[in-house]
Amino acid sequence: MTATTRTAPGADSPDRPGTAPAVPPRRRFPSRALIPWGFVGPFLTLFALCFVLPILYALYQSLIQIRRFGLFGEEGRETVFAGFDNYARALGQETFVDSIGRVLLFGVVQVPVMIGLALVLALLLESASARWPGFFRALYFMPYGVPGVVASLLWGFLYVPGLSPVLDVAGWAGLEPDLLGPNSVLWSIANIITWLFIGYNMLILVAQLKTIPSELYESARIDGAGPLQTAWNIQLPLIRPALVLTTVFSIIGTLQLFAEPQILAAFTVNIDSAYTPNMAAYNSAFTDNDYNVAAAQSVIVALTAFVLSFGFLWLVNRKDRRR
Repeated sequence: MTATTRTAPGADSPDRPGTAPAVPPRRRFPSRALIPWGFVGPFLTLFALCFVLPILYALYQSLIQIRRFGLFGEEGRETVFAGFDNYARALGQETFVDSIGRVLLFGVVQVPVMIGLALVLALLLESASARWPGFFRALYFMPYGVPGVVASLLWGFLYVPGLSPVLDVAGWAGLEPDLLGPNSVLWSIANIITWLFIGYNMLILVAQLKTIPSELYESARIDGAGPLQTAWNIQLPLIRPALVLTTVFSIIGTLQLFAEPQILAAFTVNIDSAYTPNMAAYNSAFTDNDYNVAAAQSVIVALTAFVLSFGFLWLVNRKDRRR
């Protein structure tokens, strides 16, 4: 007996003439995989052009030296590999090393004060008894919209005796503060930075506070928790990521200090051309015309910011793991 295969009536057979060939399965076009890159491509391009390439160029400049021949370089010049000689020259400048220590002292005092005040303002504005929180949020954020140069000029005149109404009132009370003196000018700069950025940090914390579910507040109220207990046991633990973010931004901003002391230098002789690391690098580049040492100083500042920021993050993550 032979086995026969039956086909359904009307079914097409591949042997039958006029039958359409089987359609192969569709293949996914590789262009679909490129769609996400089309969205992130503009960002990556700008990131590479405005961030990565300048860093690489600064690294290159910090490792070379340009030797000129002749009195004014009229006989030519050559580029030679200098290794870490520029870094040794940068660290050999006592004023540059002192400027790093100065901004580190500045950050140790100013950053905790600013973040603490921003936290207090955020908690007060998000409390149940706060009135007109939108108005006060805009009011506290308003200084951030003032350019740093304008703010420095404004506060500079408020620090000058004879021009400042604040110092006039202090004089009537028998006080004679020297806000631009050698021991106080650093903290006068800290006051400007705090005034400028406290509202910015406050808004970041407020945004994090608004993500806390209202059920947690209701449960705390039912359990008899007061405002301080609610802030300590509920709000602070849940806004920890925002506190870490604002602290890291403030650490980086401390080492980038430039505009405020540069403007205040016109009001006092207690701020020299190398008062901060960025001012020292600027002076090396545009006053001494030593771009290679300036590049080395810039790289040192960037590495210091990197070490401090990631060191802080490491300490925070270490505490989280212990918990």
